[in-house]
Amino acid sequence: MGRRLLTMIIGLLGLQVLLFAPLPAAWAADGWLTERLEAWPNWQLPAPLPRPRAQQDLVYPTWFEGTWRVESTDLEDDSTLDHLARFGTTSTSRGAVVGDRKFNARAIGSAVLGDQLLAVEQAPGQVNRQLARLSNDRQLETTVIGRRESPLDQPTFVSDELVLQILHGPGAPRISRIETLSRYERCDDGICAEQWQARYSPPGEDITAAPLHLSHYRLTLKRQPDPTASTAFPADRASGTKAASGGDH
Repeated sequence: MGRRLLTMIIGLLGLQVLLFAPLPAAWAADGWLTERLEAWPNWQLPAPLPRPRAQQDLVYPTWFEGTWRVESTDLEDDSTLDHLARFGTTSTSRGAVVGDRKFNARAIGSAVLGDQLLAVEQAPGQVNRQLARLSNDRQLETTVIGRRESPLDQPTFVSDELVLQILHGPGAPRISRIETLSRYERCDDGICAEQWQARYSPPGEDITAAPLHLSHYRLTLKRQPDPTASTAFPADRASGTKAASGGDH
């Protein structure tokens, strides 16, 4: 399981908490995301990334809807990864456009792992948790534990997600936290994007955590003919559309 798997498998993947108090104005999504990007590469956890509710997915602008061919280039070594990605609506998301996390995780995982990826399962009732079953009796559990996104009516869409990944298999589990800040905008060929990514130590080891490894990617998304007449997903792909507030990570 190399660095490429541990970072890219969650690029488009793409927990429950109660609202106790409003966040300070300085932590509003727009301002905080700008500050986070400007702080690169000097990121650190904890960060004010609210935990999404079990049925609260990341909502994208309407111009994401459809099936795309994604080319991701690692700006450190110029290596590329090519895969499909799909975005659409659900019957319970009130028309909001969300990523098909199971489809996207399977597409990225297949591009990275080939035959080592056996299956991807979506946790029932939890849009933010997937389980990838791998060869040699291994399982990669991925859960979104923090998220912020910019307003949908802007020409540039920015999101920041923090995930907890646990690799189960022979020996002790391998645990890490991975933060991915993505910035998207429409361009002539479809959607152009950049991603900034940091891998951190498991939670609980230190009060604060600096990145163990940093990555920077450039992405292009080119629209593909949709194999179906509709981009709607099954009803169990439900998602909330409002941000939740929660603990820092």
